[in-house]
This record gives sequence, C-alpha cells and structure tokens, in this order.
Amino acid sequence: MELRLGTKASLSKTVTDKDVRMFAEVSLDYNPLHLDDEVAKKSIFGRRIAHGDISLGLISAVLGNYMPGRGTIYLGQDIKFVAPVFIDDTITAEAEIVEIIPEKNRYRIRTDVKNQAGVLVATGFALVKYQAA
Repeated sequence: MELRLGTKASLSKTVTDKDVRMFAEVSLDYNPLHLDDEVAKKSIFGRRIAHGDISLGLISAVLGNYMPGRGTIYLGQDIKFVAPVFIDDTITAEAEIVEIIPEKNRYRIRTDVKNQAGVLVATGFALVKYQAA
C-alpha cells in the first residue's frame, strides 16, 4: 500500500460480553458500568457499556496490521470518547493519513470509531513511526 495523504484503512468488530469481561481481567478495570447489569441500568446509559480502551485497541489493530501496517510504532494518541459503546455493538475503527513527516518517518493519522448506526463514538489523532517490517 502506498502511504500518502488521504490513505485510509478500517477494521470492524462486534464487542461481546466476553470481550468486555476479558478486557476487565487484563486491565484490572472492574467498573460495574462495564460488568454489572443492575448497576448499569441505574446509570445515565441505562445499560452496560464497553471500556473505552476497547475502541483504542481496534485503532491499534488498524495501524499495526493494515495502515501504515506491520512495523508501525504507535507513539501517541489524542482521543475523545463522544458516545458509549454497548455490548453487542459493532464498531469500526477508521484511520486516514493527514500529515506526513518524512524526515522522521512519522505519520499523523485521524482516527475515528463509529458504531453500526454510523454514530461517532471516539475521535482523535494518532502519531506513528513506520518502517516496513
């Protein structure tokens, strides 16, 4: 894939109850909004939500596997979580090169995550260094 301004890639995943519980185990984030139906029903969301970092993980997968691709070093991410991801939502992480810094082999990449209805759930910019593996 040629890396130039406007180059895009995306990846989708349905976020399951199992995913949320496994993420809680790995991250040690046992917030009941993610794990307890009764507590979550009383929240502003009305039901359980996925950890925001699951969206970040999908962004990482796009960057590391597809664009720029294998050999990518994820240097940083500015992110805003703007809507919840619910259990069984299908989210799509989209990445687009918006700046190339050739002297450092770096790329600034717009990163958006949307749910199955096209609602933006997370948005931001990643900075990566890339040298093909």
